[in-house]
Amino acid sequence: MSGEIRLFSAIAVRPAVLALLPRFEAATGLKVAVKWALNPAIRKEIEAGEAFDLVITNPDHVEDLTALGKIRAGSQVAFGRIAMGVAVRSGTRAPEIGSVEAFKHALTTARSIAYASDGTSGAYFTGLLKRLGMDGEIESRLVAIEGGRTAPAVGRGEAELGVVPVTSILAAAPEVMLVGRFPDELQSYIDFATGISTDATNAEATGTLSEFLASAEVDDILTAKGLECR
Repeated sequence: MSGEIRLFSAIAVRPAVLALLPRFEAATGLKVAVKWALNPAIRKEIEAGEAFDLVITNPDHVEDLTALGKIRAGSQVAFGRIAMGVAVRSGTRAPEIGSVEAFKHALTTARSIAYASDGTSGAYFTGLLKRLGMDGEIESRLVAIEGGRTAPAVGRGEAELGVVPVTSILAAAPEVMLVGRFPDELQSYIDFATGISTDATNAEATGTLSEFLASAEVDDILTAKGLECR
């Protein structure tokens, strides 16, 4: 089997995917060319005609694109989920966030809080602040960062705290440290799934990659990179 597979993937799972692809390419002889984007952009670009063979994005986007005839019906496979976490710059004090009250206190006492200005995680965090009645209280200290760059911004000292998917925090080490995940009562998981294009140039090779990403043999890498397995 030979050829190149065009993978269109969410930025949030980039650390895990980059760790997995060398193993896949060595085992199969196939090459994978990856394009990265935020989940909303992936959907819009595919709707507009972006060519791809396999996509990794939110399950609801896979379902919608399947309904539009962009993804092959029955090809959706769960890839994993990512928890929301809190980051600080390495070497600085890590606040207590183990309970709802501690989490709220950490936010109200932080000088600045970075979050993704677009994408799934940023929308959840701003919605959470409204639900907790904290949006007005800390609005002036929020620092909106372009998606995929929030954790590195914390490492550069642009904000005291960062609220971002755990995968992004781990990928920004050693400059950034994971304080911990959101308390269970406030946690929101970002789910991911794969889907095969109806116009895949090499359906057999694309199916092989889809099966590999869903196999138990990659669970150790997913876990190490911050994804909770299917």
